[in-house]
Amino acid sequence: MDPQSHNIASQDDDGRYKLLVDAITDYAVYMLDRDGRVSSWNPGPERFKGYQPHEVIGQHFSQFYTPEDREAGVPARALHQAATEGRFEQEGWRLRKDGGRFWAHVVIDPIRLPSGEVVGFAKITRDQTERKAVDEALRGSEAQFKLLVEGVTDYALYMLDPDGQVASWNAGAARITGYAANEIIGHHFSRFYTEEDRLAEGPELALRTAVADGRFEKEGWRLRKDGSRFWAHVVIDAIRDDRGRVIGFAKSTRDITERRNTQRALDHAREALFQSQKLEAIGQLTGGLAHDFNNLLMAVLGSLELVRKRLPVDPRITPLIDNAIQGAERGAALTQRMLAFARKQELQLRAVDIATLVQGMTGLLQRSIGPSIHLQTQFPDDLAWAFTDANQLENALLNLVVNARNAMPTGGLVRIEATNERIDQQVLAGLAPGGYVRLTVTDTGEGMDAKTASRATEPFYTTKGIGKGSGLGLSMVYGLVEESGGRLILHSQLGEGTSLELWLRQASPEDQQRVVTDNLEALHRDEIGSLVVLAVDDDELVLMNTSAMLEELGHRVLKASSGEEALATLQREAVDLVITDFAMPHMTGIQLAEAMRARNAHIPVLLTTGYAELQPGAGANLPRLAKPFGQDDLERAVRQAAGSTGRRAAE
Repeated sequence: MDPQSHNIASQDDDGRYKLLVDAITDYAVYMLDRDGRVSSWNPGPERFKGYQPHEVIGQHFSQFYTPEDREAGVPARALHQAATEGRFEQEGWRLRKDGGRFWAHVVIDPIRLPSGEVVGFAKITRDQTERKAVDEALRGSEAQFKLLVEGVTDYALYMLDPDGQVASWNAGAARITGYAANEIIGHHFSRFYTEEDRLAEGPELALRTAVADGRFEKEGWRLRKDGSRFWAHVVIDAIRDDRGRVIGFAKSTRDITERRNTQRALDHAREALFQSQKLEAIGQLTGGLAHDFNNLLMAVLGSLELVRKRLPVDPRITPLIDNAIQGAERGAALTQRMLAFARKQELQLRAVDIATLVQGMTGLLQRSIGPSIHLQTQFPDDLAWAFTDANQLENALLNLVVNARNAMPTGGLVRIEATNERIDQQVLAGLAPGGYVRLTVTDTGEGMDAKTASRATEPFYTTKGIGKGSGLGLSMVYGLVEESGGRLILHSQLGEGTSLELWLRQASPEDQQRVVTDNLEALHRDEIGSLVVLAVDDDELVLMNTSAMLEELGHRVLKASSGEEALATLQREAVDLVITDFAMPHMTGIQLAEAMRARNAHIPVLLTTGYAELQPGAGANLPRLAKPFGQDDLERAVRQAAGSTGRRAAE
């Protein structure tokens, strides 16, 4: 190309370059001479700096800097760095013509001749005020979020790297786990897991699930720094970059031990309520049937006893009568168990020395379980007396020991022990605060699974074969303890034996003294003579049987089938004792006794009953005789009720 053509082409290139620079409005692109004076200006700096070309060309570029930067020599250092290092780049505050500030990104490049001499500088400035505001807002938001996370104490919120190493830590994590940040950051999060979970690869599974599904959520046991456990609700979320790669995990953990315990207590209370309602419904049915059956057994057993006494011994007849009596007695024992479960038996609640009671029946218990099973007893010297029915408690212990024997066919150990307990608040469902005797029977037998244990106290439920058990043993114990104001608690695991706790109320000192007094009176009580007895019962069979037994005992008997008839008889006849059934239509036995007192007829009254239908406090001063009763039971009850009346009659 000839020189003229080259000059024309060069001029064309310069024109195009100028057009390009003038078209840029988002950047301030201009030239400085080597002293820093503005030598060119384009629409870009004019737009966001506010200067026209004639106002700024020839002026030193330091006028765009803040007074602080000018005093610090920043413009001069910028040119020096560009000249010596080939480039200067920085962000900072700059000034507009109107004095307003904007945040600028500045690049200064030196312009050199072919010889290397610096003849000026190319300067590019971009207004980054909006970007800075966004960055500051983001940093502020991040700072606030960091403060928020670090300030949360109810949750452990922290980050994990892709390998599961702890990368951050907040106050909640420190409070819940006991680790300070410098003790845990950089360590693997699996140290919070139990040994069982680590062996089962629980931590690894959690991270794999979070990667695959984006989230892992679970409840389970976790460990604190001191080794204690807490029940945790854990959430792990995978954190990904713009390309979808996992760059870490966000993990939140909450200690919900208290909530879990509360929920479990609520579930146990609901289950206890359900069981109570179920057993109450069964008890209502059982109690009603047993009460009616008692009256039938009363007539059968009483009549058989009288026949046995009146007939001469006959090897063909006597064994049959004895067999019938034994069958009736077994039926009576069965009804007593049914009534015990239904809590409708006639209990004789009084102070009972449990240590003495158990020691007195140790021989019977050992004979019942056989030589292959060892019986142990342990009672503290200061064991309190319990408030319960001594006879029924003996039956209950015998039932429990026999059940233990059946659970140990190859032998084992039965342990009976008792301790004093005090409940200051209702920590056991259904037990009021106060003093208790905890009587425990433990065996080393087969134990029960959870399903069997949950049904163990249901009447007629048995794991024995058909005909090998009534299923009323434990239900009788349950009824006795409940009616005594206590609680039966069963602990059992399959293959680890069974332990039954009978929580019985402690007897008061007054209750203990009453027992001592009654025993002394019994020692000095004389035999009674022949009495005039008024027998009252609406069941004709029972009335006839009771009258026959009384006559067999040498008493003169008057009969009445209702309370009204009894009152009429008392107006005509002198009577030493009234024996009346409780449950009669129109007038109960207690109402009859009250009517007698209202008429100043101060005659002893003996109340017979199939179960304790009496309301609390009703007829509390009346002696009672539980049906079905035999002649010996009747004789003892008459002697106790009549007392000195019999002696006067004998005189």
